[in-house]
Amino acid sequence: MLTLYHEPVSPNSRRVWITLILKGLEFELVELKLNGEQFNPDFLAINPFHHIPALVDDGFNIVESLAILDYLEAKYPTPAMLPKDAKDLAIVRMVQLVTANELLPGIAPLFPQMLGFPGGDPEKIEQAHQKVATVLKFFENLLGNRPYFGSENITLADVVAGTVIPWLSRGGVSLSDYPKLSAWCDRLMANPAWQATEATPEAIENIKSIMAARMAR
Repeated sequence: MLTLYHEPVSPNSRRVWITLILKGLEFELVELKLNGEQFNPDFLAINPFHHIPALVDDGFNIVESLAILDYLEAKYPTPAMLPKDAKDLAIVRMVQLVTANELLPGIAPLFPQMLGFPGGDPEKIEQAHQKVATVLKFFENLLGNRPYFGSENITLADVVAGTVIPWLSRGGVSLSDYPKLSAWCDRLMANPAWQATEATPEAIENIKSIMAARMAR
């Protein structure tokens, strides 16, 4: 049995959760509240870096979400979520890595606004919007005229970017200048895997309370 240790609002967790659903796999969800549960000895035995997500497959522990996605694709290759063509594979990898290394760190100043907190540093918020615009323009060009990145079907790129970009509107970012990405986003939001993993109001409130406690320190 596959076991996913996760936090439902985390895009890193959600990308694994969606992939498990898309591949039709049986799995158990174990939610970790990031108010200290990630430091429990039982979880540290699985991931000594105390990050989520972590996946356990028959006693084998996998950490880091992109490594987990590669593992799932290699062990459970149907449906295929990585293209075979070299250029298409490069598109998928670029989207994954730009999302992880550029987009997610770049939008950190927008996180409080996304969760409903007021205020924020105007200069840092403006820098975040500039970073987002660079990424979205890049992705708009990579998407081209296909419904998904590098394929006619959902790929691991869509799973990674598709757990971040739909949240940008909460941070005041519009996709109106990116019609292909906007249509792509609508397709993903209509997919049952995205709908099944959408963060509940309760999950969002839980993260807000944890962030509020950290900001008050």
